Formats: sequence, structure tokens, C-alpha cells
Amino acid sequence: MKQAAMSDGQVLPGGRTAVSAAFEGSEEIAQARHLARAFLTHLRTQHRLPVSDRAVGMTQLVVSELVTNARKYAPGPALLTFELDEDVVEITVWDTEPRMPVVRPADPQRVGQHGLEIVTAVCQDFEVHREPVGKRVKAVIALADDQVGDMAGRVV
Repeated sequence: MKQAAMSDGQVLPGGRTAVSAAFEGSEEIAQARHLARAFLTHLRTQHRLPVSDRAVGMTQLVVSELVTNARKYAPGPALLTFELDEDVVEITVWDTEPRMPVVRPADPQRVGQHGLEIVTAVCQDFEVHREPVGKRVKAVIALADDQVGDMAGRVV
């Protein structure tokens, strides 16, 4: 995984903090989870933000699902980005596959293919955007436990 330095994170216009990593192999899913934890720990310790343990766990779960889908269905490289936006973390995965993902209805009899079902259940927001090359999937997780993880997934 080629990743941005985690020293103070990258400061974007408007004071937003972000970190990104490019990856090309499925063995890097664990590294993507580690980057998620490191980014949220950075927000907690350096920015003194209230990042709950639940938010850390849910972010790592969402990262695992989104990165796994990118590696499984998209040829070529992918880009993972974490951004702080006020009291939420935005997780964005860009990949080269132009087909839009489909969130399947719940089916306890189905073996596998529950990833996006899980992601939409734990996120405040979920969006998919077509790009000139591929697509960009964005999931939003609240940093503090007092916010409800209610969301309505959108494909744009």
C-alpha cells in the first residue's frame, strides 16, 4: 500500500483533515483497516475529538467491506481516503470498475454478498458516484456514539 504520511494528516481547504492510500492487492485489506484505526486515533489524540470505540470498529468494518469489494470486482489500482468532516469520518474508495454496486435485500439464506448490506446498516450515509474512470463509493460514520447510524443509501 502506498500511503500518505500520518504525521499530522493532510489539511484540506476548510480545515478538513484527510489521509489516503493507493493499493493493488487483496493482502492490503489488513493495512487498510490499520490505516483507518491510525487516522481515528490521530483525530482522538491530536485533534482531541470524541472518537468512540464503536466508531473505530464500524470504520474498520466498513473499510474491510469496501476494500474487499474493490479488490474483488475492479481490475487495477484503488484509492482509499479518510476525511474528517465536522463530527463524521468520510470513507471513500475509488476503483476502476464502472459497474455500480447493488445493495441486495436482506436474505438470511444467502451465503455471502452481504457486504454492502452491512455497510448501509452501520453508516449515516452511503453514496456511489460514477467517475470518468470507474466509480467512487463513500460511506459516512459518526465519530461519537450519540448520533444514530440511520442512513438512506443513494446511488448518484
